[in-house]
Amino acid sequence: MKSMTKHSTHALLSENSRRIMKTLAYTMLTVGLLAGCSSSDEAQSQSTQFDVDNVAALGNVEYHTYMLANELFAGVRPARQSRYAVAGFVPVDTLRYDAEHQHPLMLLGHQLEQGMITEATKRGFSTREFKLSNNIIVDDESDRVLTRNLEQLSDVERVDFYITGTLLYQEAGAIVNARVIDSRTKDVVAAATRFFPAELFWQEERVTTRNGKLYRTEGMR
Repeated sequence: MKSMTKHSTHALLSENSRRIMKTLAYTMLTVGLLAGCSSSDEAQSQSTQFDVDNVAALGNVEYHTYMLANELFAGVRPARQSRYAVAGFVPVDTLRYDAEHQHPLMLLGHQLEQGMITEATKRGFSTREFKLSNNIIVDDESDRVLTRNLEQLSDVERVDFYITGTLLYQEAGAIVNARVIDSRTKDVVAAATRFFPAELFWQEERVTTRNGKLYRTEGMR
């Protein structure tokens, strides 16, 4: 009788041990999965957030473009079947780039076009490169696939939405108005506005132009 009691007790202890081991194993597995999810979420969060610590090193242009894109695409969700084309950002008064205009942000429109292609693509939008040539263009100094020569451009496939905007130059910078336009209905489906400081490309200048005349903005030291 004592032998049977010892055997039963031993069996009960073994069963309890197995249950404890299973519980510990399940707990460790759960903790591991949660840690993995946390790491994945953290990595995803880091990949979608701008590295503010490197803003100064980037000259701030990328940061302002990123913030403009955040506002512009806040209410727009990428659709697999929709195609987007990013066109140049132009001065609001002339709607064309003027190479003679010597504002510190004279190249901002070109940079915004390239920057918005990057930001839209990172957010999952399918962007069309309409300046793509039919072939690789090779000359004495470079080889390239982008061109402004109409005869060398490849056929533009369907574009559902345009991403573009205007620039309003001011003494201290430029107001950028961006928009997403439905190519079929001409409706503006999203819009955003952001101020870009004049010193994004260069440090503050002592001499600037206004209405074709030179003005000194700071006394010589």
